Amino acid sequence: MRAILQYLLYFFSIGNFTNLFHISCYNFTNKITYLFTMKHKIVFACFKIFFVFITSFVFLQSSIAQEAPFIKLVNPTKDKIAISATRQFIIGSTCKTCTVTVNEEPVKVYNSGGFAYEINIAGADSVFIVEAKGLNKKSIVKKLVYNYTVPKQAEAVKTFDIENIQTIPEGNLVLMAGDKIQFRVKALPGAKITAFGTLPLYELPPTFSGGMQGIYQGEYIITAADSFLSIKIPISLSDSTGQIITKQTKYQFSVFSALASDVVMTKGRLAHLEYGLGDNRLGGAKIGYLDSLIPLKVIGKVGADYKIQLAKSRIAYISDELVTLMPKGSFAPSSLTDSWTVYGDEKYDYINLSLSARLPYQSFQELNPSKIIVDVFGATNNTNWISQLQTSKEIENVDYEQVADDIFRIKIQLKHAQHWGHQIYYKGNTLVIKIKQQPTALTLDKLVIALDAGHGGSNTGAGGPTGSSEKDLAMAITLKLQKALQAAGAKVIMTRTKEQLFDNKERILFYRDSLPDLLVSIHLNSSSDPIRSGGTSTHYRYIGNKKLNTFINQRMQELGLKQYGVVGSFNFMLNSPTEYPNVLVESLFISNPAEEALILDEAFQQQMADKILQGIRDFLEDASNK
Repeated sequence: MRAILQYLLYFFSIGNFTNLFHISCYNFTNKITYLFTMKHKIVFACFKIFFVFITSFVFLQSSIAQEAPFIKLVNPTKDKIAISATRQFIIGSTCKTCTVTVNEEPVKVYNSGGFAYEINIAGADSVFIVEAKGLNKKSIVKKLVYNYTVPKQAEAVKTFDIENIQTIPEGNLVLMAGDKIQFRVKALPGAKITAFGTLPLYELPPTFSGGMQGIYQGEYIITAADSFLSIKIPISLSDSTGQIITKQTKYQFSVFSALASDVVMTKGRLAHLEYGLGDNRLGGAKIGYLDSLIPLKVIGKVGADYKIQLAKSRIAYISDELVTLMPKGSFAPSSLTDSWTVYGDEKYDYINLSLSARLPYQSFQELNPSKIIVDVFGATNNTNWISQLQTSKEIENVDYEQVADDIFRIKIQLKHAQHWGHQIYYKGNTLVIKIKQQPTALTLDKLVIALDAGHGGSNTGAGGPTGSSEKDLAMAITLKLQKALQAAGAKVIMTRTKEQLFDNKERILFYRDSLPDLLVSIHLNSSSDPIRSGGTSTHYRYIGNKKLNTFINQRMQELGLKQYGVVGSFNFMLNSPTEYPNVLVESLFISNPAEEALILDEAFQQQMADKILQGIRDFLEDASNK
């Protein structure tokens, strides 16, 4: 019975070729039927059904026989694997009708052919036999040998030596008077450690060093008399017998020359400040984008990042690729604020603030009530009036506050609960804050929706157990969403509609110029754990975009998907523009074989596109009521 059910399931999955075969059979039997009298129609109708079943069964057996079992692993990629962690995963695919075992233990094979299996290594060498067996009883075997090396436990240095030198912050540093170089050295316990030959480093008690002996720390503060240039700092170890060993830091250190410029100017359209030196796969945490030709005061450099003094109490960092070093004698200006003008046109409201120079700024959003806050660094209040014209439609009120001697805060209260986008730039030395008004008609046929299919070209994104690619599946979902939106009357603009590489910077500039009403970026998630990690999620950077993300996420849950969250403060480039509401949809985990099987199904892709569309509709309905 089980074999018959498998045959029938496979029968209904054969597709168009089988259908054509059936049609041919029916045509053949129809011709025979017409040769006999009417009283034999019932008999020959039964014969037709029996004939088609028998021929289909024969064809089915032939197709199954052709489905030879195979094993295609995406992890591991080699038959002999050296590891230092006991938990590992075997991930791959086989034929859709095959069964798989690992060391004779059954493994679930999904209708895509994908599978994943967790193993735990017991000893130094562990052997796992992966076997795939087809319905035709043929089988194939793959042998995997794992060589497990127990991770070496950290231990104190036992010889007269310096094992490790760490400088904080990490990287080549350009410093100014008052800056610090911090040292953390691992060496023989109970010895004497110095930097520069004279600066003592002190051994930490084990309770402050994780129980490890021989950890030394200290710092050096740059003075006005220092003038070293591109040196590696010597770290010396000595003991009471007079032995001495000296090693150098990995990175180089310099002090700003009095003859060097300490001002840079932003260039291009994507110059952005970062809060600190932290980094991950999404890059450093961005403060926000700046207009071009804004002078910035340099107070140091770490690696390729300039350290910037925005205000007395605020520092930031900016990549040297985003700025131009100004000639000696340049300075970062300050400015008094002048009068303001607030007005609007058909789509946007504007605030114009006169300054005597271009100054750096930062903006952020607030809710309940909805506000846009802009901090201008280096500005001091001298505003005596604000002219507010009746042409403005979205700005409810404007106000300001001098939050520090050199930080001027602009506070803009909006009429509607939903943020529809804002942009900050300069016209000459006039700071312009451009605020999008809520569209008068919040229906899809009146809006421009931007769709971004993640990755593309050589940027393949994540991969699944069957070898599926994020770039292809993101494109498939996005094209279905495009058709659904267009059927609803929306104007849709796309990053890409075919297999093509687009840099994220190109995407941002494209949409900054196109100015859609909202953006949806489609991706698939991935994890090193293909079994436990799964679910759907939406991601936003600014709080004003949370509702769009929440409504889409809620609709996606109706597909019975695992909840992975509505993720805020997400530092992805496509979430960073403030000009329009945006959402990044991590549809499913392509690394999870169960979820990969779902997303490979075109019918499910369509359901997902329809749910995203419904989430957009919910968002628009909610915004129209507030």
